Amino acid sequence: MPTNPIKTLKQGSILEVTLDRPKANAIDLATSRIMGEIFQDFRDDDTMRVAILTAAGEKFFCPGWDLKAAADGDAVDGDYGVGGFGGLQELRGLNKPVIAAINGICCGGGLELAISADLILAAEHATFALPEIKSGTVADAASVKLPKRIPYHIAMEMLLTGRWIDAEEAARWGLINHVYPAAELMPEAWKLAETLASGPPLVQAAIKEVVREAENMKFHDAMDKITTSQFDTVKTLYNSEDQLEGARAFAEKRDPVWQGR
Repeated sequence: MPTNPIKTLKQGSILEVTLDRPKANAIDLATSRIMGEIFQDFRDDDTMRVAILTAAGEKFFCPGWDLKAAADGDAVDGDYGVGGFGGLQELRGLNKPVIAAINGICCGGGLELAISADLILAAEHATFALPEIKSGTVADAASVKLPKRIPYHIAMEMLLTGRWIDAEEAARWGLINHVYPAAELMPEAWKLAETLASGPPLVQAAIKEVVREAENMKFHDAMDKITTSQFDTVKTLYNSEDQLEGARAFAEKRDPVWQGR
């Protein structure tokens, strides 16, 4: 097993995070804490704009919780670190785009981790499931999130039966964005990341905060908060140089140059 179960690669303003814990890329407490620190640093680093989360190998993305570690004493209610399980699910204030690139089996907590990303790409051979019910436990985060992401009855079927779906079906229900041949997955993930990294970071931050905070708000209440700049990211955007740059670039018929300020 590698000394460090997480590999990172920074290229320009893009961070690639690779889960690398043979054989299945399961996550124990120590790995979760490392991931939390990585994503917290990504959140707080003004030079970084987009993250890609993927895993090593061709068979597994992540099956979730490491049951072998649990048998050796890792408590299921232990310290997962900042951001909760896998560093993403509960990380507050993450207003930058995250792409999940699913390279294989994605189930249980691994699927919960994937749906914590903003965009999900998958290899053709990837498969998805929530098999917790078969072991007498609840897929807690998925029970909260999944019925809001895909049709209710499909989410409930996955939660109540543990049924596996392939990448094509996952795309059909809107669980993932795109499906690619395995060899094209990471090049496509980087292409998408580069597109996002070239975009206006203050607008992206505002989109993420508004979408997150408005999820359980009434429409008019959310709109009132936006138009009166009660969201911090919206207030920053409306008072930024980038806001003026966007208008100038449009008037001058040129591409804008975003500064993130």
